[in-house]
Amino acid sequence: MSDAKIREDICRFGRSLFERGLTPGSSGNISVKLGDGGWLVTPTNASLGFLDPARMSRLGPDGRLLSGDAPTKEVPLHTALYQTRGSAGAIVHLHSTHSVALSMLPEIDPRAALPPMTPYYLMKCGQTALLPYYRPGDPAVADAIKGLAGKYSSVLLANHGPVVSGDTLEAAVFAMEELEETAKLYLLLRGLNPRYLSPEQVADLTKVFGLTLPEHEH
Repeated sequence: MSDAKIREDICRFGRSLFERGLTPGSSGNISVKLGDGGWLVTPTNASLGFLDPARMSRLGPDGRLLSGDAPTKEVPLHTALYQTRGSAGAIVHLHSTHSVALSMLPEIDPRAALPPMTPYYLMKCGQTALLPYYRPGDPAVADAIKGLAGKYSSVLLANHGPVVSGDTLEAAVFAMEELEETAKLYLLLRGLNPRYLSPEQVADLTKVFGLTLPEHEH
């Protein structure tokens, strides 16, 4: 895929996420890994609804800015996820309402922030880790991501927002949308004793779709 097409896709998906209220103001950021090991990432203080393809931040494999505007302050977060999750081709980080709300609840298990509620949540997100709070842009979040050892493609940052990686930008965006909708379901059903997928149903999905889930008993 050409550099120009990737830039256009980032703008297109960013605008879609913004217009549907999934990340307000100038929050959120998107990156896509390139063939040379570098990546394109949205600039700092840029609204995902009004991105300019020509002003996208182009980083080299070493993380150095090669062209475009100054990159998002969350570069350490993206870098750590690319380094530890070899299959990651794109990363989306949002401040979506229901996922942020979920990250603030006291009962959330850091190893599995959401129970197995729907098959598509497991198929697109696997399990979701919850990391402690770090201020936005804090380099320490990179160490926390590295501590997950690449086992999770979806992560919640406490009191901050979700981070999702995918093989492609489209896959990362679709997984992010699935995570947000599942967080919404959890909040709607909280306290109502809902029926989750059984261990046998999870095992069936894992076998049929070749899922790789971090070992965890729900």
